[in-house]
Amino acid sequence: MLTKFETKSNRVKGLSFHNKRPWILASLHSGVIQLWDYRVGTLIDRFDEHDGPVRGVHFHNSQPLFVSGGDDYKIKVWNYKQHRCLFTLLGHLDYIRTVQFHHEYPWIVSASDDQTIRIWNWQSRTCISVLTGHNHYVMCALFHPKEDLVVSASLDQTVRVWDIGALRKKTVSPADDILRLSQMNTDFFGGVDAVVKYVLEGHDRGVNWASFHPTLPLIVSGADDRQVKIWRMNDTKAWEVDTLRGHMNNVSCVLFHARQDIIVSNSEDKSIRVWDSTKRTGLQTFRREHDRFWILVCHPEMNLLAAGHDSGVIVFKLERERPAFSVSGDCLYYVKDRFLRFYEYSTQKETQVIPIRRPGSTSLNQGPKTLSYSPTENAVLISSDLEGGSYELYIIPKDSFGRGDSVQEAKRGLGGSAVFVARNRFAVLEKSSNQVLVKNLKNEIVKKSALPVPTDAIFYAGTGNLLCRAEDRVVIFDLQQRIILGDLQTSFVRYVVWSNDMENVALLSKHSVVIADKKLVHRCTLHETIRVKSGAWDDNGVFIYTTLTHIKYCLPNGDSGIIKTLDVPVYITKIVGNTIFCLDRDGKNRPIIIDSTEYVFKLCLMRERLEQVMTMIRKSDLCGQAMIAYLQQKGFPEVALHLVKDERTRFNLALESGNIQIAVASAKEINEKDHWYKLGVEALRQGNAGIVEYAYQRTKNFERLSFLYLITGNLDKLAKMLKIAEVNNDVMGQFHNALYLGNVQERVKILESAGHLPLAYITASVHGLHDVAERLAAELGDKVPPLPKKRPASLLMPQPPIVCGGDWPLLMVTKGILEAGLDNIGKSSQEEYMDASEADWGEDLDLVDVENIQNGDISLVLDDEEIHEENDGGWDLEDLELPPDLDTPKTSNARSSVFIAPAAGMPVSQIWVQKSSLAAEHAAAGNFDTAMRLLTRQLGIRNFAPLKSLFIDLHTGSHTYLRAFSSSPVISLAIEKGWSEAASPNVRSPPSLVFSFTQLEEKLKAGYKATTAGKFTEALRLFQGILHTIPLIVVDTRREVDEVKELIIIVKEYVLGLQIELKRRETKDNPVRQQELAAYFTHCNLQLPHLRLALLNAMTVCYKAKNLNTAANFARRLLETNPSAENQAKTARQVLQAAERNMNDASQLNYDFRNPFVVCGATYVPIYRGQKDVSCPYCSSRFVPSQEGQICTVCDLAIVGSDASGLLCCPSQTR
Repeated sequence: MLTKFETKSNRVKGLSFHNKRPWILASLHSGVIQLWDYRVGTLIDRFDEHDGPVRGVHFHNSQPLFVSGGDDYKIKVWNYKQHRCLFTLLGHLDYIRTVQFHHEYPWIVSASDDQTIRIWNWQSRTCISVLTGHNHYVMCALFHPKEDLVVSASLDQTVRVWDIGALRKKTVSPADDILRLSQMNTDFFGGVDAVVKYVLEGHDRGVNWASFHPTLPLIVSGADDRQVKIWRMNDTKAWEVDTLRGHMNNVSCVLFHARQDIIVSNSEDKSIRVWDSTKRTGLQTFRREHDRFWILVCHPEMNLLAAGHDSGVIVFKLERERPAFSVSGDCLYYVKDRFLRFYEYSTQKETQVIPIRRPGSTSLNQGPKTLSYSPTENAVLISSDLEGGSYELYIIPKDSFGRGDSVQEAKRGLGGSAVFVARNRFAVLEKSSNQVLVKNLKNEIVKKSALPVPTDAIFYAGTGNLLCRAEDRVVIFDLQQRIILGDLQTSFVRYVVWSNDMENVALLSKHSVVIADKKLVHRCTLHETIRVKSGAWDDNGVFIYTTLTHIKYCLPNGDSGIIKTLDVPVYITKIVGNTIFCLDRDGKNRPIIIDSTEYVFKLCLMRERLEQVMTMIRKSDLCGQAMIAYLQQKGFPEVALHLVKDERTRFNLALESGNIQIAVASAKEINEKDHWYKLGVEALRQGNAGIVEYAYQRTKNFERLSFLYLITGNLDKLAKMLKIAEVNNDVMGQFHNALYLGNVQERVKILESAGHLPLAYITASVHGLHDVAERLAAELGDKVPPLPKKRPASLLMPQPPIVCGGDWPLLMVTKGILEAGLDNIGKSSQEEYMDASEADWGEDLDLVDVENIQNGDISLVLDDEEIHEENDGGWDLEDLELPPDLDTPKTSNARSSVFIAPAAGMPVSQIWVQKSSLAAEHAAAGNFDTAMRLLTRQLGIRNFAPLKSLFIDLHTGSHTYLRAFSSSPVISLAIEKGWSEAASPNVRSPPSLVFSFTQLEEKLKAGYKATTAGKFTEALRLFQGILHTIPLIVVDTRREVDEVKELIIIVKEYVLGLQIELKRRETKDNPVRQQELAAYFTHCNLQLPHLRLALLNAMTVCYKAKNLNTAANFARRLLETNPSAENQAKTARQVLQAAERNMNDASQLNYDFRNPFVVCGATYVPIYRGQKDVSCPYCSSRFVPSQEGQICTVCDLAIVGSDASGLLCCPSQTR
């Protein structure tokens, strides 16, 4: 059973398929009727006017109607388009069990528990016949599909066949008067319209269902005695043919399959059984765990069945309908009607090749599933599910083409799936051991290979390779090398389709298509709501696939679309140009011609073949909202412009592609405020001041216009804007314009006229207009505001603009094909805004002479929006003459195609990075991440926190910064080492670095000095600073490199010694540890003066702790250094004398001066010669093995024990 659709609902009592649409009606025990689309799996509608269970439901075969009958004794006829019940037929006196439309006449037959069958005319809405005779509930009544018969089944244990020929004659209008007279008699005295033809007795219990065979004179019935009976009838009698036993409970429904010689029945024993109607044996049983079955229906056109049970509906198929096929070059091999057939694409002829003998199978779905063909050997492998998976190998004789009569014995074998993997080798999957058997054409095993994943199917993947399918992934397995070549996680794959060049593969699942390359690297995934059926690659590398309802395409980037709608499902075999060759479910070859313009156009766009794009735009009709949206989404608004006529869409696309010319033309056509505003914004972004000004003029956007004049430095027009604001009585606009112009008198005048006398007084006073200030002070009297003291007054003037007016300079660039194609459009629109600069504001803004008008007098001149001149010398907006360069605001768009945009040069810092392996030079260039990677590789450094400030100093120190203008960004310049004017600009020197070796020498001396003075913390900071700087210095010679390495060793010894001494000073409560640390300090490689001080210190500590023997050792070492300070020598001698009297140590120390050792940089314990240790790759300090992987405590940079290539600080080291 191949389940196509399942629902979860209340108990289903009635079902009906629509004969054309993918719909099924389900009537429920709850009284609801559901309408489902079983192809998509969605509930379309529900109808719930019945009271109580609805047991019968049926679609009309041509009208948008269905009928239902329920336990409320009502028969309802519904129009599913209008979503309502049209009328109700009343007459039955008990539950209605089934209802059915007649295939030809306007009749409905209904069966009821009132022991009658009624036939109704749904056009006249009357009952035209009542069939009585049963003496128990009538469980079912159905019309014969062709003849004038009705079959009914009843709990009185009988099946009755009724002849309704008289009823049919009665409905046909009688031709002559005699007939009409007899018709009237029967109407008056009650004639018999339907008579019982046969009563079939044989069941021992009540019969639940009976139905006719679609073509043969057979009836099948199912009853509560758990039996299915087959009856045959002729003109005179009917008799029982056979009984099918097997159900364990009441048989609820039974019917003949329309296309195969089988009977399908279902029962309250929770099973559906399939029987062979010729052999009368059981073929297969499908069981549910908890649900009893109640109803079964067969699709009138398609190979589909549906069953209703306690918790829903199941729509299913009994056998696969996909023909097994294989394409090889120009020919197709496929199986149809137990024959292997051959189809040639070029001639479109098909031939029968050889018969394929199928063994008598005892169950369904045993037909050929896959077919594999070897062209050189002319061999065919056919796999099926027979015996749990088996294959047959046929060698096609050369002379058998066209005859198809030679029967040959196939070589058979068991295996999950079988495919050719080479010319004369095929692979068979053995599921039980999860291995592949490679066999030759004699069906002998050549080799075995265990598979790397649990595999349930194998597919061809190139010579010697297999594509193995697991539950959630597919892998490509090389049989020769036994390695995995590719692996991809994917949902359960059903079919695999390789492109002709074997470079790409499509993996088809039930609801998805995955495209990958030959190594199974994922390209894209498409998800479908309707089941995917087949697919093939066309010559352009586009994958064409079919669903149940459509042919679709998938581009390499994952874009997809519909090519054609299908009426019936087909299986694509090959694509040649615009022809798709496919097989339908009947095994017929069908060429389908398609229009590939859409996907070829998108493919050209994707691959940037713009000449083809332009050709297609000119020649084909591509326009449509979907295509325009696609072009916008993919970043080709300029292409979409070619396809659009609507001005609003053109305007938006022109803005998106930056084409100001077309945008202006469209804005002029539309002439709406918000479009002019958008145009202004885009023109401003492009620096096209003329168009910005024109757009602001059209929308009378004075504030923006004033600001535009301010930033472009057009002070003449700014002065005129002030007058316009005055005429319009826009006080705020006047003030702003006065402020932009730096016109103080005007600002005072505006403030005074607006009644802000204190502000006017302060403005006049601050700016030195004393006569005006005095006049205002007199007016204010006592309310004169105090002026701020001790603050020098400065005139608030706008900055002089850097560039006055004009459009931004744009680079001259070559025109692309698409822009060139737009030229003809651009030329016509160029002239459309030629009047931008001559914009006559007079009629728009209604302005007059405003030269001598006071603010208060504006009302005198505004009359019905018409302005009348009052005196000469006034100004009108025609005076707003623009400078010559703004006369025609053309966009800076290059017509010529000779200019090419200069290629951007490579920044100096990038050259530094490319040429150098020195971390310091990468840091100077600002490439901190590569600098850190170099330091990790060379010195094992992982802790970069101490180097952060040094990196920043290097970067900022090797660049200088120039301020060009106040409004432009700061320009950074790289400083090169040893730069001179004579040097070629093409030859770049390394960066000039802020750190040098001489600086480190100075730091070293400062560290020595601090150590001598006993400032150990300060000295430690200096020495660690040297260690942190050394990775970031660059020297010129090999000799200096050796000096740098020597410096690391010197500084490392001092850092370790000072850390030990500082640690000793912290541990005051542990005298033994104090003595040990003092002793270790003397073993650091220090300068002689510092060593003497360390020895003196250790001697003193040990002497005080009564460790005289150890103190004497330090005294001897001190005297061996010939101390210059007499007091040091004297103290040493005294200690020696005291020790000689008593050569004992009061406490035991972890210190043996006779055995050479080094001190661990982290734990400060001795590591004696011969003991294991690890070292820091940078500063070479030594540590106990437990410190491996930790950050070095001496340099605080590198990881102890890590691998490193060594210090690089000179360019000559890398050559």
